[in-house]
Amino acid sequence: MTIVRLAWKTSLFITCLCPLVAVAQGGGPPPDVPAVTVGGQTYTPRSILARNMGSDEDQTRAFPPHKIIGNVYYVGTRTLSSFLITTPAGHILINSTYERNVPTIAKSVEQLGFKFSEVRILLGTHAHGDHQEGDAVVKQMTGAQVMAMREDVPALEAMKPGGKPHPIDRMLRDGEQVSLGGTTLVAHLTPGHTRGCTTWTMQAAEGGRTFNVVFACSYRAPAPVTPQIEAEFLRTFKMLRTLPCDVPLGDHPAQYNMSAKHARLSAGGPNPFVDAANCWGEAEIQEAMFHAQMDLQRT
Repeated sequence: MTIVRLAWKTSLFITCLCPLVAVAQGGGPPPDVPAVTVGGQTYTPRSILARNMGSDEDQTRAFPPHKIIGNVYYVGTRTLSSFLITTPAGHILINSTYERNVPTIAKSVEQLGFKFSEVRILLGTHAHGDHQEGDAVVKQMTGAQVMAMREDVPALEAMKPGGKPHPIDRMLRDGEQVSLGGTTLVAHLTPGHTRGCTTWTMQAAEGGRTFNVVFACSYRAPAPVTPQIEAEFLRTFKMLRTLPCDVPLGDHPAQYNMSAKHARLSAGGPNPFVDAANCWGEAEIQEAMFHAQMDLQRT
């Protein structure tokens, strides 16, 4: 058993169970390793995947659409995030999720009192089908301009549900801004999970205050971790800690405890989505898993 200590804003102790477990010759699933314990909770690759994705129904059934803060709203499913940013000049959507979910997202937008047809810009966090497969349908329905980090463009262009070409209207570089109707988002390249994994930041106003909102990409390492991916993650985890953050969000709701926070909305009191103390909780879990995975590969 190896105990690893990582330095973040608070001390973090991680227990890594890192034995090499051979798969039986008769077949079967690969071993569910490594395991890491962060904040008193133990995570494995399968437990994280199950937490993020849930059941097929969780991936497609709408979560009650709701206001998060300022002009930022949630319009996704139980386990796949989609965010609406409203402006006087039209709206920005982050993550179309699966193609089959686009009508569900559109309905959630309308339930909030906005018009889905007024989505002008479509962004994404990374080039996996559960986050950006629906881009072509959103463009067909709204005419939105589809913008993506250039490192993810090849993977997006290979994503062709039903044979439809994947639209790309603007390729972005690290640090570029996307503006509409007085709202500006900044694209931060946070590679590792995919080559062009993008963490978005913006400022939202509420109650006479301005809050830094972070739409986090996924930071889960693939297996195996190549030297290139290792270098990307080392850069990503270091850079994340430089981003100002008051409102942490993620491309899977479990990454920022959406359900628990949403349940507190009706109770009144401070906005539960303002949670600066836990801005990088998910990144801490994934960084611990990344280092444990590297230890396994070196064994």
